[in-house]
Amino acid sequence: MAMAKILLLLAIALVSSCSAWELNIQMPTKRLQAMDEAVAPLIHALRPLLGSGGELGSRGGVACDSWVLGVEAHNVRDWKTVPANCEGYVGHYMLGSHFRRDSKVVIDEALAYVETLKLAGNGKEIWVFDIDETTLSNLPYYAKHGFGTTLFNATSFNAYVLEGSAPVLPETKRLYNKLLSIGVKPLFLTGRTEDQRAITVANLRSQGISGWKDLLLKQPGFKGSAVAYKSGERQKLQDAGYVIVGNIGDQWSDIIGAPEGARTFKLPDPMYYIG
Repeated sequence: MAMAKILLLLAIALVSSCSAWELNIQMPTKRLQAMDEAVAPLIHALRPLLGSGGELGSRGGVACDSWVLGVEAHNVRDWKTVPANCEGYVGHYMLGSHFRRDSKVVIDEALAYVETLKLAGNGKEIWVFDIDETTLSNLPYYAKHGFGTTLFNATSFNAYVLEGSAPVLPETKRLYNKLLSIGVKPLFLTGRTEDQRAITVANLRSQGISGWKDLLLKQPGFKGSAVAYKSGERQKLQDAGYVIVGNIGDQWSDIIGAPEGARTFKLPDPMYYIG
């Protein structure tokens, strides 16, 4: 029953014109009003139970809010799944306003930093963006797979990627557009593989993302860690004369490992861990 309620919330978030994903789904006004009226009591009933510090945060001996803090602070590492008793807590965090507020804080800080940049304007200043859970959201997928409480299944996830339907994260898009406006070139560095290039480009463009410097994908045969892969690619960029003025991702492995960039920013993601 709890999972059904969470999935219903996701459906509302995805069709609402003011949703975090800004999807352009056209629905009759009367139908939207009816949905809002029908779901409003459910949303309010969930908040006291699943919100920050709520009952669910300490059920089964698992302090879910503290666990999420440990994840974001990089104190909890090398975990394979979200604790089973935290499915509702993480689901509510991701679907409710808390995730959007936390993301806004990160992007506001990034934008404040951008205002301090002294740019040479030589076309060599870049900002590195991760894609999954940084630029595009896979929440529609994870909402159907326990918000990270089940083991990652590469086959089903890759099938979702090939749909090319992942919505853009609006806060990240705000930073992306600002960088373009001042002449800093965004560059994507992702753990997605080369065979996913075409669908990734199509997905980004369908969400209003364009004008990037390059899209770097993992090449066949790479066996190292995410840190080794991404830091190695950043080193190649630096060796080619590029200046990484900023670097943003949802995983610590996106932003650690020299050269990290002049300034790094981490977006929240309590659904999975990549080392």
